[in-house]
Amino acid sequence: MRIITRLAPDVGLLPISFVNVYFIGRPGGPWVLVDSGLPGRAQQIFGAAEARFGAGARPEAILLTHGHFDHAGSAEDLAEAWDVPIYAHRLEIPYLTGKADYPPPDPTIGGAMAFLSRFMPSRARDLGERVRELKPNEVLGAPGWEWLATPGHSPGHISFFRPSDRVLLAGDAFATMNMDSWSGLVTGKRTLARAGAPFNSDWDATRLSVKELAKLRPNVVGCGHGIPRSDPQLPMALERFAERFRAPRRGRYVRRPARTDERGVLSLPPAPFDPVPFATAGALILGGIALGAGYLDSKRRR
Repeated sequence: MRIITRLAPDVGLLPISFVNVYFIGRPGGPWVLVDSGLPGRAQQIFGAAEARFGAGARPEAILLTHGHFDHAGSAEDLAEAWDVPIYAHRLEIPYLTGKADYPPPDPTIGGAMAFLSRFMPSRARDLGERVRELKPNEVLGAPGWEWLATPGHSPGHISFFRPSDRVLLAGDAFATMNMDSWSGLVTGKRTLARAGAPFNSDWDATRLSVKELAKLRPNVVGCGHGIPRSDPQLPMALERFAERFRAPRRGRYVRRPARTDERGVLSLPPAPFDPVPFATAGALILGGIALGAGYLDSKRRR
């Protein structure tokens, strides 16, 4: 197993299906894992870690940009095997300790990921007593790095930034692939776009977070989804993307966000009507009627 992409001499990327995990650190020194991918992928991450840091190497900690299933899915298995803590923003902790479910995704905004979100979990994960709250201005095991609150995609979403060489790990604050497009999902074509739009529960906060990240003028950007970017046009491209960032035209959280605090969800806007389940059920019923009619016609002919 090997790290597929190197963002910087001490920053490696491992793609796991459609989501990325990151390794910060050098062989022989302290290192950390940023995000943990989908459930059931711990062995894949173990293999990559050993290829990069040596057999038996373990991180100082697992750092989560947020707790959605595709970013925290293997965190518990990894933390147990390595015997390390899991760090997240305090506003994510209710969803990582089984105390609250995330605001449900909104499939009515339209697009590829919105359609798929109907089949994706939003329930809380209980990662147990290993979960710790990130302290201000502290990134354990990664000196020179800082974490930034970038809420919107989730209440306690954070990004990681190193000012010395302006490397940014943005999580799902935005993406470097178009997840709203079927062709974008299939090809992974590199572009700046919204990340996991149906899971965004506060669009005003998401837009402000993108603008704050653009002000950093990063030289390198690695996101939770998509191929990292490090081209000379990146700072200007991110600035233009932030200026033009727009919420969907319709959707549950477009005009009113989910209200949350350190306890979890306080209130949700009403769920819009979603015609797809009804259309699917109708198609199945009509198909059943047609099959049944054909069977009866066959019986009569005999």
